[in-house]
Amino acid sequence: MPQYTADADGETSLPPAFNSLPDSSTPLAQGEPRGAGENPLSRATAHLDAPLAVVDLQAFDANAADLVRRAHGKPIRVASKSVRCRALLERVLARDGFAGIMSFTLEESLWLARSGFSDVLLAYPSADRAGFAELSADPGLAAAVTVMVDDPVQLDLIDAARPAGAGEEIRVCLELDTSYQVLGGKVRVGARRSPLRTPAQLGALARAVARRPGFRLVGLMAYEGHVAGVGDEVAGKPVFSRAIRMMQAAARKELARRRWEAVRAVRAVAPRLEFVNGGGTGSVQHTAAEAAVTEIAAGSGLYVPRLFDNFRSFSGRPAALFAQPVVRRPGPGVVTVLGGGYPASGAAGADRLPEPYLPAGLRYDPQEGPGEVQTPLLGAAADGLAIGDKVWFRHAKAGELCERFAQLQLIDGDRVVATVPTYRGEGRTFL
Repeated sequence: MPQYTADADGETSLPPAFNSLPDSSTPLAQGEPRGAGENPLSRATAHLDAPLAVVDLQAFDANAADLVRRAHGKPIRVASKSVRCRALLERVLARDGFAGIMSFTLEESLWLARSGFSDVLLAYPSADRAGFAELSADPGLAAAVTVMVDDPVQLDLIDAARPAGAGEEIRVCLELDTSYQVLGGKVRVGARRSPLRTPAQLGALARAVARRPGFRLVGLMAYEGHVAGVGDEVAGKPVFSRAIRMMQAAARKELARRRWEAVRAVRAVAPRLEFVNGGGTGSVQHTAAEAAVTEIAAGSGLYVPRLFDNFRSFSGRPAALFAQPVVRRPGPGVVTVLGGGYPASGAAGADRLPEPYLPAGLRYDPQEGPGEVQTPLLGAAADGLAIGDKVWFRHAKAGELCERFAQLQLIDGDRVVATVPTYRGEGRTFL
């Protein structure tokens, strides 16, 4: 099987490969029309200076509808790390088919609960003692937030953080490791997340939670990132893509059986288990088909960043983009934009870089790539750009774009209809 890696969030990392240098091109004569604004994004934001970030609401809503279609009636819990904007979380949760938030830090969970979100599942264990103290002392927060546990020591940490006299019951979810392992575990595919792999291990921790006063087991989560976040139709790589599909088919079959058995083991201890969460943008329809799963997690499918272009089972519309201004024209076939060096997390590689998107035909200089303060872009399309024009990019991941911008311009058709803050724009930098 071809080698590849998946980061802790599940997205695949392909071998790095910068684009080759372009052929030389002839510069435009002085005064010749450049036409760089001839795309809907530039027309809609013609009155705004770049850098800026936008969300196309028509694409966002279409992507949301497609997620619901693929979920076949099971509710979708929105992964907030992939959105990082309260206004857009509210927008998608107002739609039929969506229910609840999957958060990424305890601090964020408490902030969202205080903001009126009533069902927040923290997807990762926390060591935030101050946060646990606040959670265990506030009835409203304790009712709205569910925390993730995969080790009894985490229960000890929560208990140690409780203020004297605080009696609120902490809602707990357990996480099942979903990695696909063969040859007795010598070969592993998938993110390194929970140490709980077998139904027996899940059952043992469920009993430990049940024995502890002050805790209530309400959920089970299993995120199959090696299926949900790894594209199975990579352009120009047919053999690699076939290998991915074979791996994913085997992994889905193995996980479906193990997840069913894990749910049985946990329900034997907690028969009133409220939810079993699974999936992700790339595996919605597969995970929804499992009887043991009661809800699906998804978030990246709303923005559709570039890492989600390589799936056979669905095709989303890019909804979140950012623009950088042209500030230099060093020569024929070259422009330089301000900033742009916004790599995504995960194993380093060219697929973690933003993609020059509009105008089409631009590519990075292989000697420089996207830079902290400037980014040269090569290609014949550069000769159609003037200083001050916008170049549009797609981020490799979804919500990480919002860590670079304080605001999102919401576009409907050919106009900006609202300006809303990102988490960072609200002064919230959770990670």
